[in-house]
Amino acid sequence: MTTFRGTARVAGPARPRAATTSVVCAGLVGLALLALVGWTFSRVAPWQPWNGDYTDPGRLLSWLAGSISEPQFYAVAPAGALLLVGGLLGHVAHQRSWRWQGFVQACGSGLWPWAAGSALISLLLGNLAWGWTAASGDWQPLFVPLVSVAPAIVVLYGPGWRVGLTAAVLGAVLTPPASILAVTYVCAPLDLPPVVGATTGMWLGAIVAFWFCSRLTWMPTPGGWRGQQQDEPQRAGALWVPRRALADFSEAQFFGNEWASAALILGAVVAHLISPTSTAYGSGLFVAVLASQVLAALTGVIVWRRKWHRHGFYPTFVPVVSVAPATVLVYGGTLQSVVIGALAGALIAPPVAAAIAARLPKTFHPFIGNVASMSICTALIVPPLGLLPGFTS
Repeated sequence: MTTFRGTARVAGPARPRAATTSVVCAGLVGLALLALVGWTFSRVAPWQPWNGDYTDPGRLLSWLAGSISEPQFYAVAPAGALLLVGGLLGHVAHQRSWRWQGFVQACGSGLWPWAAGSALISLLLGNLAWGWTAASGDWQPLFVPLVSVAPAIVVLYGPGWRVGLTAAVLGAVLTPPASILAVTYVCAPLDLPPVVGATTGMWLGAIVAFWFCSRLTWMPTPGGWRGQQQDEPQRAGALWVPRRALADFSEAQFFGNEWASAALILGAVVAHLISPTSTAYGSGLFVAVLASQVLAALTGVIVWRRKWHRHGFYPTFVPVVSVAPATVLVYGGTLQSVVIGALAGALIAPPVAAAIAARLPKTFHPFIGNVASMSICTALIVPPLGLLPGFTS
């Protein structure tokens, strides 16, 4: 039986049996994930969007695994599969109170299994429901349920099957069509980076989803479950800045853990070495994208470090998955695009996200402010850069 620290534990023989069961289950999940990793690495190939063919389960599975790393603009199956392995390792480390467990996942709640599970179910349902929109072979933002409504509802409302499945269904039903419409009818005509439309669909779908949740009779009181939780605060030290910058790489998936991020990056790097056209949407700009993300993460954490220590969280990850990589892809990975996109995003996007999140109702998860900032800042920063010397799209 798994309990939050600080609550009563079960005495007697049931305790070792529960612990043994937990270890066995974690081991089986780990083996399954490692098998997925091996399979995805064996299928590394030049990137191409899924065409909505449900009769090709192998291609669909590769697409889904790649979608797990798509928020970072990697869109490659090995990175997605290894992210899950790293997330499992971070969760086990937290449960076992290992010294090097890293930042607690799922916004510090420790609800990684519920948040990740609901997000993956929502990703699958969303692709099954809206995959037909990719029949023309054009890319569609079908990854959006993974990093928006589903995990956010779980973190706000707590663990449980009713919450997890409700979150998965709402995420799959609401966010993909909103993002697809925004990409098609806003980004394409205005020549905006597609991430603007994808993230717009996230916050629009989330507003509707949280409105529904507040009216569903089977949903618990938002935030009520936190009364059982007793998290230990993170201790700042000499390695805090690089640790936090690394953790920001997986924050978009509600992981926010160093082990998860390191595994994600490792999978992307190895896949790129095997096939340079497999990452970053086949653009060949993976190295430039990664460089811009590293610079944005480090700059954001250093500049806004006091905000982190004062509030316990600050959205420094926002430019890592929006402004910085979008600038690189739009302007061809030049040195200017790497540096200016990263610095501008790190300085502007986090405070915009924090300002929006602070003004949301308590029944809405603050992630809405984060994705709204991604939409706004990417739209306002990236296109005007084309007017500067050295920037050509």
